[in-house]
Amino acid sequence: MSEDILSRQPPPADFRLNYGPDANQFMDMRTPAGKAKPHPLVINIHGGFWRAKYNLEHAGHLCAALTSKGFATANLEYRRVGNEGGAWPGTFADIRSAYHFLVQNAPKHNLDAQKVTVIGHSAGGQLALCLAAHEPQVKTAISLAGVVDLRRAYQLHLSHDAVVEFLGGTPAEVPDHYREADPMQLSITKARQWLTHGTADDTVPPAFSRDYVEFKRKRSGENKEDVHLLEIPGADHFDLIDPRSRAWKQIESIVTNLAPAANPL
Repeated sequence: MSEDILSRQPPPADFRLNYGPDANQFMDMRTPAGKAKPHPLVINIHGGFWRAKYNLEHAGHLCAALTSKGFATANLEYRRVGNEGGAWPGTFADIRSAYHFLVQNAPKHNLDAQKVTVIGHSAGGQLALCLAAHEPQVKTAISLAGVVDLRRAYQLHLSHDAVVEFLGGTPAEVPDHYREADPMQLSITKARQWLTHGTADDTVPPAFSRDYVEFKRKRSGENKEDVHLLEIPGADHFDLIDPRSRAWKQIESIVTNLAPAANPL
């Protein structure tokens, strides 16, 4: 079990950048050693069912591991349920603001704005795919055990109706929010998507990713999406973000194959 990653101290970030005035609008940056510039960038969006009790710290392990392979990483913090301005649409507005900040400031920080991969774990998977739907410049989006079907999350009452807290109501009460936020209902026609899930995940059912990919592949014509699935036998919810786990090499392989580092370390 990799759940202890929530309490383990990650390697320190190289520096912190603020992308907005709120205390939660910042990102922890890690850049690879060596002289190869500009660096391909991985933007990471942590999970925690969109709630303020979970922050970006535990995702530092994933980011440090990818930086050791030649990627610059931006570990995003954002306003969450329980923070002033958090929940929908403020949470997603932060994700978009952070993305635009990174693209606009890429030369200053030696980042390659043309080589950006967005990764999201759990609730962060929803935010990553939502970003890819609303920002056509995003070329690659990876969901790790993502909550990618918000209506089903409501039907299953995942994490004590976390999606109701996030979107401000049920599908019947705020249908516009579900339509705007739910990756199942959005067209993501520009980005290549990888959905990964462990078969032993008891936090977000593996069927979320499996059914998402099947549904998207059945679409045709202008709405056809480039979507792929990796199920990892025996992996649990946190194995996918734990560099110590047996599952990690497969996650790392997806990232490096989709966005080869300019100077692999």
